[in-house]
Formats: sequence, structure tokens, C-alpha cells
Amino acid sequence: MMVKIGNFLFHYRNGIFPLVYAVLLLKSRPLFPDYRVAALLGFLVALSGQLLRALTICLEYIIRGGRNRQVYAEELVQGGIFVHCRNPLYLGNFVILLGVGLASNSIWFMGAALPFFAFAYWAIIAAEENYLRNKFGKEFDDYCARVNRLLPNFSGITLTLSRTRFNWRRLITAEYGSTFVWLAAMILVTLKNVWLSGEYLTNRQLVSALWILLGLVTLAYGTARYLKKSGRLNSNLAPQPATAQVQ
Repeated sequence: MMVKIGNFLFHYRNGIFPLVYAVLLLKSRPLFPDYRVAALLGFLVALSGQLLRALTICLEYIIRGGRNRQVYAEELVQGGIFVHCRNPLYLGNFVILLGVGLASNSIWFMGAALPFFAFAYWAIIAAEENYLRNKFGKEFDDYCARVNRLLPNFSGITLTLSRTRFNWRRLITAEYGSTFVWLAAMILVTLKNVWLSGEYLTNRQLVSALWILLGLVTLAYGTARYLKKSGRLNSNLAPQPATAQVQ
């Protein structure tokens, strides 16, 4: 049953997930008395999730999004951060969502949306593991015996980082869109909280800083998108073995 649910969510995630994100727009009782504390804590948590995603993508090429919106893998990747965790991208995604939820200072998001995403990722992981086990058999079983599903084991991480070349072009190409989304969301929910606190018209310095920051983040997104579409980031992006990880 979990595999079927995971395959369904994998296929329709681009339509379902944004509907759940909309919970951020709802007015809610606050988690913290001070929205500034929520914003700072949320940013630090989300940044840790983004760093995990960045390391994963920098160190190892993977096929993301499956094929025809179905789980797919050509080969089983076991290098880079995949030496230390079988699903680092999903873990990074969930930590980012946790950070955005904290920044939103919303009990609704933390109590309803976040548990949904935890269930959704767990189901999708079950569907992927079912696919990988059927395709790679003992090779995948041996990999599972060595590496945790979600809890990273960073023993030997220094060796992993020292013997692998960081591919910054691949990182920018793969991550500029999702990074923009969570940063913009965090800024906008903070602006919403400034408004709800009644400080939008009185705390002009903070409001101006947030709008300027949103403009800079949008400019960075547009620049990265232009560099990708123009082909200026395409050099040194030769594919390597790929796994069924998404995002």
C-alpha cells in the first residue's frame, strides 16, 4: 500500500505539494512570541538542509524527477554523500521545509503541512526502494545494509570530501530554482508576520530590507536561469551513474 501511495505522490507531486504549501498563507496562532526569533531560527535550519542538498549535488550526478514522472534509475549511485545516507536530498528537503515552517511562525503549517510532507517523503522513498530492489537486487540490499535510509553517518566524511571534486556549475544549474523558492517563501512569510504584528507601517527599515532582499534573491535567480538557458553553465557537466532520487 505504501509503495502505491508513494508512486501516486511521485507522479502528482508537482500539483499536490504546492496546494499544501498554501497553508503558509493562512493566519495562525504563532509558535513564538517574536516573529524575528522564528525567522532567524527558521533560516538557520533551512540553510542546513540546503547545505546538505548542495553537497549531495556537488559531489555526485543524479537523475532527478525520474522518467515520465515515474521512479527511474540507470545505475545505483553509492558515492559522494550517498556513502553516508541513502536519501540525502529528501532529508535536505524536509529540513528546508521545517525551516520555512519555523520562519512562518505558523502552528497550522507545523501541525498539518509538515506531517503531510513527512508522510509523503516516506511513501516516495518506499516506492523508490521497491523499484531499486527489484532492479538491482543484492547490490541494493548490500547498500541498504551499509548505509542508513535517512539518518546520516558522517564517519569518513573528510575522506569523501577530499577525494571528490566539487562541481559548482552542476550545483547552480540544479539548485537555483528550488533555492529561490524557499528563500522567497521565507522572506514573504516574514513580511506577512510583520504585517500581522502591526509593524508594517512603523518598522520601515526592516520592511525595506526584506523587500530589497527579495529583489536581490529574484535577481540572482534570473541570472542563474539566464546562465543555464544560454548554455554557459553546461561545460563540465558530463553525466555519471544515476539513481532514482528526485526533487
